[in-house]
Amino acid sequence: MKVLGKRLKEARIKAGYTQIEASKKLGISNGTLSGYERNYRDPDTDILNKMSKLYDVTVDYLLGNTDKPRLETHENRAIYNIDESIEKLLEDPEFMIAYKEMPGSPEEAKEELIRFMKYLKYEEEKKKKK
Repeated sequence: MKVLGKRLKEARIKAGYTQIEASKKLGISNGTLSGYERNYRDPDTDILNKMSKLYDVTVDYLLGNTDKPRLETHENRAIYNIDESIEKLLEDPEFMIAYKEMPGSPEEAKEELIRFMKYLKYEEEKKKKK
């Protein structure tokens, strides 16, 4: 069973993109992307790498070599200082759609939402200490 098509579709949805939006960002036709997601064709390495970056997952995850979408490195966590509860939100498709609709670039929106989530967590921890 080919994992690539399934993972491409799941990663695209989790990233909050429609097929049309993703295909435009990748510089390919919607039909080509659909073919990749339905395992009718395989992307070349350049497109696979672009998809990995666009969907914020590793190529190994897309190919089925690992079940972890992202590398767990100190560097990845240090960028946003993300804990597990925030990381789970970032993997929620509805959350990703909401952040995508925020003004500014997707990266700026993600950073803003992470800051807000950290603030909410901080406030919750303050309440527990009282």
